[in-house]
Amino acid sequence: MTQLPSAIKPQRLTKRERLWRDMRRAKYLYIMLAPIVLYLIVFKYLPMGGIVIAFKDFKLGRGILGSDWVGMKNFQELFRSPDFKLILRNSIMLNVYLVVFTFPIPVILALLLNELRALRFKRVVQSVLYLPHFLSWVVLAGILIAMLSPSSGVVNRIIVFFGGEPIYFMADKTWWIVTFVVSSVWKEAGWGTIIFLAAISGIDPEQYEAARIDGASRFRQVLHVTLPAILPTVSILLILRMGSMMDVGFEHVYMLQNSYVRSVSDVFSVYVYRIGIERLRFSYTSAIGLFQALVNLVILLGTNYLAKKVSETSLF
Repeated sequence: MTQLPSAIKPQRLTKRERLWRDMRRAKYLYIMLAPIVLYLIVFKYLPMGGIVIAFKDFKLGRGILGSDWVGMKNFQELFRSPDFKLILRNSIMLNVYLVVFTFPIPVILALLLNELRALRFKRVVQSVLYLPHFLSWVVLAGILIAMLSPSSGVVNRIIVFFGGEPIYFMADKTWWIVTFVVSSVWKEAGWGTIIFLAAISGIDPEQYEAARIDGASRFRQVLHVTLPAILPTVSILLILRMGSMMDVGFEHVYMLQNSYVRSVSDVFSVYVYRIGIERLRFSYTSAIGLFQALVNLVILLGTNYLAKKVSETSLF
């Protein structure tokens, strides 16, 4: 068999050469990606060097390098603290409630919105659902506290009108948890539908056409076409959500919290603010942050492993 002349032999590119070739072909995409990469490096990766504070007795005057090493002292103090079990329980409890009650709602809303055929009405509904996301928790907490006031709140006035007794929602532990969960749904459920609506829009219309030919009703089409198509997206978002089980939004809890309900509302984020910022115990609260990150990582890896075994859908 005759060999090709060396001048026309196909050249094998190295991995680096293939990378540079792909980057030149998609240079505008990489240019758009550059600010995000820069943001992650500057605000996410470089600050990770400060983790060393968790193993030191950090003093502002001495700086990070000049402060004394204390090893695992801050972690030992954290695990022996009488507050640790309380904030750990509350953080897990509130996150479980959020996952159980707030995660499915954007999926359900997306399915319902997708079934609307009146485009103008659909856009109005979407705008109304998205609006709370753009309001800060300071504003929303003020609205909630005013609405739930036992003396002048509209909710208690309705309760009294129907013969009930006023409820001090913000001072009752059970009702505070209900308020916390409902306010989370109010603020973020509409915004969470965006990803699921995008996933639904990518479904091949021929699948719906085939289902209609087979006599499937609208409900059957949702059950057997739409839901299976978006399940990978749901699985990925659930895995990511499980990776933050130790984190509860600071602003949300802090703006609704009061001394009456601290036993159910004291979480890591508020505790770190109270101990780290108000009392300037930076080393101790850095140890708390590192503990949260490690637990979140373990939960994320475990959830990803289970999802891969059950549904073959995973992050990696």
